[in-house]
Amino acid sequence: MIKANKKKICIVASSLGKGGAEKSSALLSVMLSDLGYDVYIVTILEFVDYKYKGTLLNLGNIKLKDDTFLGRINRLRIFKKFLKTNKIDVIIDGRARTQAYREFVITKFIYKLPTVYVIHNYKTEKTFTAYKWLNKYLYKNEIMVAVSKAAEIKFRELYQLKNISTIYNGFNFSDIKTKASQDVEINLGVYIIFYGRLDDEHKNLKLLFDAYKLSELSSNGVKLLVLGSGLDEERLKSYVQSIGLLDSIIFRGFEKNPYPFVKKSLFMVLSSRYEGFPMVIPETLSLNVPVIAVDCKSGPNEVIVNKYNGLLVENHNPLALAKAMNSLINDKDLYLQCKSNAQQSVTQFSSAKIAMQWQSILK
Repeated sequence: MIKANKKKICIVASSLGKGGAEKSSALLSVMLSDLGYDVYIVTILEFVDYKYKGTLLNLGNIKLKDDTFLGRINRLRIFKKFLKTNKIDVIIDGRARTQAYREFVITKFIYKLPTVYVIHNYKTEKTFTAYKWLNKYLYKNEIMVAVSKAAEIKFRELYQLKNISTIYNGFNFSDIKTKASQDVEINLGVYIIFYGRLDDEHKNLKLLFDAYKLSELSSNGVKLLVLGSGLDEERLKSYVQSIGLLDSIIFRGFEKNPYPFVKKSLFMVLSSRYEGFPMVIPETLSLNVPVIAVDCKSGPNEVIVNKYNGLLVENHNPLALAKAMNSLINDKDLYLQCKSNAQQSVTQFSSAKIAMQWQSILK
C-alpha cells in the first residue's frame, strides 16, 4: 500500500504473545501499517507469537538480562530515547496500568506527546492502579479507548473520564479462514472446544468442567477439547481426573494455529469470570461455529445474540451451562440456525472497518 499517512505511531504492549490483548495490539500494528502509518512497537515482555508490522523495540529481551532496579531505570531511559529518536507523533498504550509508581512516571515523564490509552479488561484491578484518586488524576482528561461498551460505561463513571469511546478489537477474518483450512490430524470424533490461557481465576475452567459433567455430552460421545497452556494446567488436569472425566476432556496443550480445531468443533464454550472483549468469540463465529458463553462482563453480550448465533448463559451456574450444551446437541433446528447466522454476525469486527475507526481517533 502506498504510504498516505505520515504520522508515526508507537504501540506500547505488554508483549506480542500469549493473550488476547497482546494479539489485538499485534493486529492493530498491521491495520495501521496497512493504512499507511509508520508503526513502531514497544513491548514490556519478550514474547512474540503473533504477526505484526512495524519497528519493534523488545524491552522484554533487555529485562531478561537485567531486572534490577537500575535495570528498570535503564529500560525507561531506552524507551524515552526510542520515542524521541523516532520522532513519534502518537502513542497507543495497550498495557495493563496497575503499578502506581510506574504509571505516574510513565504518564508524566515518559509520555510527552499525544497518547491514546486502551482499556482491555473489565476488571478494575487488572486495568488500573489500586488508587482511585490517582487514576482520576492521571487519566481523567486523557483519550481513552475501551474494547467494549460495558467497559466504557463503567470506567467513564468510575473515574469521570471525559474522552472515552469504544473501538472493538479488529479481526482479519480471511487470514483466520486460511489458517483454519490447514490440514491437521485430530481423531476425536465429535467434540466441543475451549481455547485460551489455562488460568482458572480468569477463565473459570472448573465451571466449564462441572457443566460438562452435568450435561449429556459425555454419555453421547461428545468430547471436550481444551487447547492452551498456563500456570493452572496441571491443577486443572488433576481436577478433571478427580471428577472422573480424564477420558472425555482432552488437554492438547498450546496450538499456535488453533483454527483448524475450532472449525471442526461442534461449538465453542467460554466460561470466564470476566473479560474485556473475548477475541475467541468473533474468531469462532467467523468459522461458522456457534458459541455458548456465560454472560460475564464484558463482551459476550455485545457479540452473541441469544439463540441467533449462539447462547448466552447466566454466569457461575453450571446447571444452566449444562442445559445450554444439551440444547445445542439435542435441538438440531436451534443448532443449525446459530450455525447459519454465525459468520455474518461478526462482519462489523473486520479489520478494515475497525481500522477506519482508529483512523478517526488518530486524526
